[in-house]
Amino acid sequence: MLTLETDITKINRVGESTAKKLKKLGIESAYDLLFYFPFRYDDFTRLTPIAKLVAGASANVVGQIELIQNKRSWKRRMNITEALITDGTETLKVIWFNQPFIARNLRVGDKISLAGKAEDDYGSFVMKSPVYEKVLIPLYQGGGLVHTQGLVPNYHLTADLTQKQIRFLIKQIINLSARINDWLPLGVKKEIKLIDLSEAVKKIHFPQNNQEIKKARERLAFDELFLIQLQSQLVKKSLSLSRAQEIKFYESETKKFVASLPFKLTDAQRKAAWEILRDLVKDKPMSRLLEGDVGSGKTLVAIIAMLNVVLNKKQAVLMAPTEILAKQHYKTVGRLLSAFGVRAGLVTRSQKEMYNVSSIKYQEEKIEKNNFDIKYIIQNSDIIIGTHSLIQEDVKFENLALAIIDEQHRFGVEQRKTLLRKNNKNLSPHFLSMTATPIPRSLALALYGDLNLSVIDEMPKERKKIITKVVPENKRREAYEFIRKQVKEGRQVFVICPLIDISDKLGVKSVEEEYKKLDKTVFLELTIGKLHGKLKAAEKEKIMQEFLDNKIKILVSTSVVEVGVDAPNTSVMMIEGADRFGLAQIHQFRGRVGRSSHQSYCFLFTESNAEKTLKRLESLVKYNNGFELAKLDLKFRGPGEVYGLEQKGFPELKMASLFDYALMKQAREQAVKIVNQGAGFAQWPLLKEKLGELENKAHLE
Repeated sequence: MLTLETDITKINRVGESTAKKLKKLGIESAYDLLFYFPFRYDDFTRLTPIAKLVAGASANVVGQIELIQNKRSWKRRMNITEALITDGTETLKVIWFNQPFIARNLRVGDKISLAGKAEDDYGSFVMKSPVYEKVLIPLYQGGGLVHTQGLVPNYHLTADLTQKQIRFLIKQIINLSARINDWLPLGVKKEIKLIDLSEAVKKIHFPQNNQEIKKARERLAFDELFLIQLQSQLVKKSLSLSRAQEIKFYESETKKFVASLPFKLTDAQRKAAWEILRDLVKDKPMSRLLEGDVGSGKTLVAIIAMLNVVLNKKQAVLMAPTEILAKQHYKTVGRLLSAFGVRAGLVTRSQKEMYNVSSIKYQEEKIEKNNFDIKYIIQNSDIIIGTHSLIQEDVKFENLALAIIDEQHRFGVEQRKTLLRKNNKNLSPHFLSMTATPIPRSLALALYGDLNLSVIDEMPKERKKIITKVVPENKRREAYEFIRKQVKEGRQVFVICPLIDISDKLGVKSVEEEYKKLDKTVFLELTIGKLHGKLKAAEKEKIMQEFLDNKIKILVSTSVVEVGVDAPNTSVMMIEGADRFGLAQIHQFRGRVGRSSHQSYCFLFTESNAEKTLKRLESLVKYNNGFELAKLDLKFRGPGEVYGLEQKGFPELKMASLFDYALMKQAREQAVKIVNQGAGFAQWPLLKEKLGELENKAHLE
């Protein structure tokens, strides 16, 4: 007997091969399958008589088979199945390629339902490779059809898995949805007028009409937003009950540091720094999000805060999402705080380093290498910079007063909580997180309910505007010549591709093929490197270091460089398949150049001639502000694609839009209400269990 916990391999027609494919999608049990939601629907709610078909339009036709046979096409060496279907108004020709079994499954006289596009065939119509189903039950009784009638769900797939397979498997177990525990408190459901969870799951897969989709989506979206808010509010409450170390503001030393910088702080940087310093003097833990566009100077603001912590003889920690970024911060902190004798430590998976920054040249501690373990670094550093390694179970800080996370959206609530628990004393550190991802203010406040917000909305005056151009295929050679000229002048180049490996199916540029092309046929005289997520950490570090040392002139990469890589000598950002990226993400890439006095350029290559695509990319030529581009991306692409799953690290949302302010506001209000009741969730055991599941999942990841 099937249950929600039943392993996917125990479900009818799931063999070892299919199970592997489903596991790629995160589906390992019947429960996972039920919660694998469709992203769109084909509308086959209306039957189209064959006589009323329109060339190029999708249609649903029901008719009787008058003729069906297999043929062999020697020219193309393929099997062709041909059928003639009539519905009393006209006859339709249907063709399937390389599916000879269809002629064995269907017989003359069978009634079938077809869904596909009609094409003009010299005055009559033909459907090529339509989806088909036998009509075994009269249509007026519901027909029992899943693939060709009504609102047909479409799911994200992986290689060699079909929509038909997913629908068939879900249809088999859909009645198990009645056993799903509804963990949302009854009072919340009634107040927001939400349907039951089991009903929502059933209707999201097999809706009768658009109203059912709307109701199901609303319930499932609310659940996601409510859990995010609940976690945020619990963190906020926990912090409000905690005490923090008061960090006295060292005014003269801070002014001395600011004066030592080779550039002037912007007014926005000064304002953000002052907001943070005012929080630090309190005995309540600061909880603040520092948001600013690429290159707006967030790190400098964080360093001002860390300097004051060190002057108070306390520790600060800065956690970054990648080793490359952590190492970069480590060097920046060392260089800028050298005059203050700050001891900085670096803790990543592959590197454990410590420098006594007593001169501008980082004097390395005269200690045997094997003494550089995490414990030693933490005990002897004023500022510790690292990656996820800093939240390992055995890591404890002696005197932690400030915890900073760079690229806030890449760390979940649970990871932040883990870092905040790392202090040996009964005091909570102040908490600052930073992000360069352009999130509108109202959205940032709704997403991160436990954080106050500071925004740096001004760029340093010395930064030159990056010249951006959309490059059509016929101008590619000219762009290559321009790049060659830039390299001859001593500059370097980033080339970004959407994929790592070649994928014929998608027709999208990959790092591997682009690297080979540029290395073997275009820039034979130049040193070219490649960087992507499949490389080992040490190899990535080595390649990036060679690029920073100007040994590699052109670096072909995936979106690994999106966050944080600072290579001032790079003057050209060339993006292949630019139409595959969001505007906000391209803006992040673009921010990797233009970091020196040299004029920088961003070239957007696309093979698409679609007016909408070109118009969207042209907005990058016009606008240089991340917030503006995020709004435009919404208009062009829709919220799911702008801040969807491919923007790694945002709360994983299957149904909710991060721009549904009304629903988010309701979710926040309900979360605040529940947390403020303060009964420890005793009256909502299922909700408590759900939160526990999320916490465990976060720790496992």
